Amino acid sequence: MTIGKVFFRCLNCGEEYPIETTQWRCSKCEMPFELVGAPPFFKDKIASHDWSLWRYREMLPVEQPVSLGEGGTSLVEGQVSGFPVRFKLEYLSPTGSFKDRGATVLVSFLKHVGTQEVVEDSSGNAAASLAAYCAQAGIRVKIFVPGYASPAKLAQIRIFGAELVPVLGKRSDATRAAEAAAMEGTYYASHFWNPFYSEGMKTFAYELAEQLGWHAPDNIIFPCGHGSLLLGAHRGFHELLDAGVVSKIPRLFAVQAEACAPLAEAFQRGLEEPLEIEPGETIAEGIRISHPVHGREILRAVRDTSGAVLSVSDQEITQALDELARCGLFVEPTSPVPVAGLKRLIAQQVVTTEQVTAIPLTGSGLKNVRLE
Repeated sequence: MTIGKVFFRCLNCGEEYPIETTQWRCSKCEMPFELVGAPPFFKDKIASHDWSLWRYREMLPVEQPVSLGEGGTSLVEGQVSGFPVRFKLEYLSPTGSFKDRGATVLVSFLKHVGTQEVVEDSSGNAAASLAAYCAQAGIRVKIFVPGYASPAKLAQIRIFGAELVPVLGKRSDATRAAEAAAMEGTYYASHFWNPFYSEGMKTFAYELAEQLGWHAPDNIIFPCGHGSLLLGAHRGFHELLDAGVVSKIPRLFAVQAEACAPLAEAFQRGLEEPLEIEPGETIAEGIRISHPVHGREILRAVRDTSGAVLSVSDQEITQALDELARCGLFVEPTSPVPVAGLKRLIAQQVVTTEQVTAIPLTGSGLKNVRLE
């Protein structure tokens, strides 16, 4: 598809922008964009010879891929406290996290429009992924990271040649630093603002449905900070439903760490969008987001699918991390958050063994190795 046929539209006021804009949000109301005009899903257009996510290239609004072979992650059967689960091993992606799905599409777009330099803010995984794909595309990168980011993730960012700028303080301080750099004219390649990132994330739904014989699971449980994978999956399954490929949308569950759970708090209170909170300390650093940009859309997607948002303690997360390790699944501390959440849902009889429940394991344990 020719990307000139698509455009950005503000999710709030409907103002339209060309995709070549360097603005990362609506200039009128400072709300996020959505991408309009992306191609619909056609099962007969899948590139069957390609086992990366680019097998769905006809459904993506870019032309020439910048790819490292991302996607095509394994779906394995496992158990959580005797409960059957399908684990999708997103941590087997080229840079060790699910973020590669978004980065490959975003950087493909950036290369197409001739972008020379970008900035981003991230606690690690999104930055490492962006740095890797920009290295392949020949695009310069400056990454603003919070001071508490994992040393292993910082080393990965550096090795791809990105300029690393540590920012002391909160996660939001790194965001403000990146936005200030973008205001000076550098493209803000944000994994939570840019709609092309979400286009890559929707391939998670395509793959999962295809691996299940073109059926949607009953439940999918996600770790959730900015919610890019959950929202991408929600969009992807809606496209599959519209195409008549699946017969339903899965129930979507978002799980947060108790120390930083603005979405869970909003869900419990019946609010339409989260309130900004003061983040506490948690081992699940990847979802330590006090103000998710797409909080309103996350809450709407969860409620529309009869799912839920819940939070779990660091003790529960640690127990889930060890349980996964005993199954041969080596992940970073953010990844077992939905496993801990599943235990809550089992106890509450929200999910049952007769249903198909899927969990993405989002990041490799090599990114945050515990030495004890």
